[in-house]
Amino acid sequence: MKLRTGLLLGTAFLAGITAGPKLEAIMAPSLGQMISSKAFAKEVASDPDNHSETLRLLTLFGTVLDLVRAEYVEPVSDKDLINNALDGMVGGLDPHSSYMNEKQFKEMQIQISGKFGGLGVQVQQQNGHIRVVSPIDGTPASRAGLKPGDYITEVDGKSLEGLTLDQAVTKMRGDAGTKITLTLVRAKEPKPLKVTLTREIVHVQVVRSALYGTIGYVRISEFDDDTETALHDAYDKLKAKSGGKLQGLVLDLRLNPGGKLDQAISVSDDFIPEGEIVSIRGRHAEGNRRWDAKGTDITGKLPIVVLIDGGSASASEIVAGALQDHRRAVLVGEKSFGKGSVQSLIPVPGHGAVRLTTARYYTPSGRSIQALGIAPDILVKESKDDDGYGYREADLAHIITNTGGNKNKAPVRTDLPSISSSIPSAPPENWPHFELAKPATDFQLQQGLRIVRAMASLPDEAFPLGQPPADKPGDKKDQKQAAAPEPKPTMQQPAAPTQAAPKH
Repeated sequence: MKLRTGLLLGTAFLAGITAGPKLEAIMAPSLGQMISSKAFAKEVASDPDNHSETLRLLTLFGTVLDLVRAEYVEPVSDKDLINNALDGMVGGLDPHSSYMNEKQFKEMQIQISGKFGGLGVQVQQQNGHIRVVSPIDGTPASRAGLKPGDYITEVDGKSLEGLTLDQAVTKMRGDAGTKITLTLVRAKEPKPLKVTLTREIVHVQVVRSALYGTIGYVRISEFDDDTETALHDAYDKLKAKSGGKLQGLVLDLRLNPGGKLDQAISVSDDFIPEGEIVSIRGRHAEGNRRWDAKGTDITGKLPIVVLIDGGSASASEIVAGALQDHRRAVLVGEKSFGKGSVQSLIPVPGHGAVRLTTARYYTPSGRSIQALGIAPDILVKESKDDDGYGYREADLAHIITNTGGNKNKAPVRTDLPSISSSIPSAPPENWPHFELAKPATDFQLQQGLRIVRAMASLPDEAFPLGQPPADKPGDKKDQKQAAAPEPKPTMQQPAAPTQAAPKH
């Protein structure tokens, strides 16, 4: 555990999972012969912590390795065989653990830093298929309309069947400016969809903001190293634009796949004045931890609405759960993804790293949301035909169980504004098709604005379909906090999630 460098809370990886480290160092001309040799058996047997079953299985491993190396139709290097074994050993534990070789580890670090080349889509391997977790705001994938749960079956007309996640991601990457055509299989679509995108250097803009009258809007698309700093910058600019008359805040965590635990804690701390934010409990009691708020609330107790949906995962669920349990915000939207586990990034010196699930996390009320998700206080669907279908943690193979929590549901809310009972759960029949560049078509956002206005004792105001009242967006030069494009403040929500890869 001393090698652990960070705790991650993303739903997936964007760099893949194939590699091979330390075991290379013990390879002689025949690793299989060494494992099955009497000398090796004696050495293993002398270990007081070893068991005969472990020895038997190691012998089996060596036997199969020798068999494959000797009889496979084509020569295979020991390195490839061991890498494949490591890939399966770690990747088979749960959907979020993986082994990375040195190259993959470096790529993941680049992605976490917030700048990388490609499509800006997070993907995950599910039952041998490449499935979209989430697109990143303002990227080719987001603009092309990729959605969570989409399966990517072909790249430029060539099937991805049988490829590892890393191999599939490599095919999707390329020089900026080059085009790529993806074939997608989407639920409820009778035929595969073909989407052509242009690769580009992806600058991850994790925070965006806009001002709607005296109500501030801040979207956090993921939690990277600079998220809290960008949040502070955005909030300060909203206060300045409102002339110091900001009366409420909408915090948008939809399609936010997660990120770094420390950033989720810091963002939560910015709104919760005191009490527990989150706790983590792992296999070893000495590794259990709890984080408490430090008595700060950057808004000065302004009313807050948090928007969530099926793409809100992990780190974003920590923030939403903490604000909900403390009754600091009203959650609006749809049930979240349900990833209640924590991954430790453990480097393997000279090789790569292991991304390993080492703990479950629990909200302040003691609940685990693993495979359950967080239910909104007020249900509001994105579209009229939204039947609640979604790609969530519970849909993944070999997920970890939900254990250790003292409850599965959030404390009953008795403090919801009276307008809650009149908020429709879905758009009316004539509601326009949702478009990213038109906030007035975003039904969840519009209802969130109505609710926070009611919490601020402002008159109910249903925005017209043309242009919602808003001040001019902020400084476009601010990479971390550019508002939506002019002339309208835009809610840059990723079109449909995808992710599994790097950052994913």
